Amino acid sequence: MSSTGGLLTALPALPRAPAATEPPVTLPRDPAREAAQRELSKGMYHEHDPGLLQRALNAFWDWLGKLFDSASSATPGGGVGLAVVVVAVLAVLGALWWRLGTPRRSPTSSPALFDDRPRSAAEHRATAEAHATRGHWNQAVQERMRAIVRSLEERALLDVRPGRTADEAAAEAGRTLPAHADRLRAAARDFDDVTYGGHRATEQAYQRITELDRDLAHAKPQLATTSHSTAPHTHQGAAE
Repeated sequence: MSSTGGLLTALPALPRAPAATEPPVTLPRDPAREAAQRELSKGMYHEHDPGLLQRALNAFWDWLGKLFDSASSATPGGGVGLAVVVVAVLAVLGALWWRLGTPRRSPTSSPALFDDRPRSAAEHRATAEAHATRGHWNQAVQERMRAIVRSLEERALLDVRPGRTADEAAAEAGRTLPAHADRLRAAARDFDDVTYGGHRATEQAYQRITELDRDLAHAKPQLATTSHSTAPHTHQGAAE
């Protein structure tokens, strides 16, 4: 603007400089994806990731949740109905467990009383006492029963027969020592219950079988004779 002659003179407008334009930065898709993967694979992005065990547990719980959802949708009453069914099944299993106890495999036949290595009655007694000292009543009862049978074999009251069972030994010895037949059968049952039935022996059971062993050491066998059967015939012949 000028003040000459009192007139305002307008200056012509200056032309604007054209805005500078640059082409956008472009990157092909595959190299961009590879670059992003390389960046995200750096350790700084995975410091707080769950461990392998935690990931496995998460996967398991996800699978269990899906399984529960599927089962509840197929069960009348939804989740409540499924919970009732599960509780009922657990109750039945618990009742069977309490009634039947732990399943045990029963042998088709009683295994042999002795192992492959023969030992004397004194060795079996010493082993039994060692187990009893440590409170191992199962092993103590087993070894004392073996000592009884071995002692009878050593005294020739039983023939030495590999593969003999405790029941067979008790039955054979009971015929030779009838006064102790009941106690021999009871000792054989204790041996079988401990060895094959999964029962636990007690100190009282070991004391019973130990007393039987001591009594048998002084027992005399009953020999079979024909004097009683022939006496009536002899008397009748004399009378004639």
